[in-house]
Amino acid sequence: MQKISIEALARQQLAAAVASSNGRAADTVYGGHEKVLRQTVMALKAGTRLSDHQNPGDATVFVLQGSLRLRSGENSWEGNPGDLLIVPDGLHSLEAEEDSTFLFTVAKSNKSPRRETP
Repeated sequence: MQKISIEALARQQLAAAVASSNGRAADTVYGGHEKVLRQTVMALKAGTRLSDHQNPGDATVFVLQGSLRLRSGENSWEGNPGDLLIVPDGLHSLEAEEDSTFLFTVAKSNKSPRRETP
């Protein structure tokens, strides 16, 4: 059993994002490349944008702090603390309207098979 304070990690990531030249920071708290499920605490400085990218599988953005805007095509959704945004299939972007932290969760749809050891 492992216990992680998401709020404490979010504060750390926001401080790192504000200090960073690209205005963002992230730390994976569960999963990774070898797992289907991956959860990452991310922070974006106000005005920072994650440009258009493909959805890697079923994904959600749970807003911890700040205000975010998720865009997909002509559609957009605003997320505030406590909101869960369901990331649509296809290209999308995410922009911080103010300094923001969020828990990004993805269940990758194309997990690579594990190699069996003889």
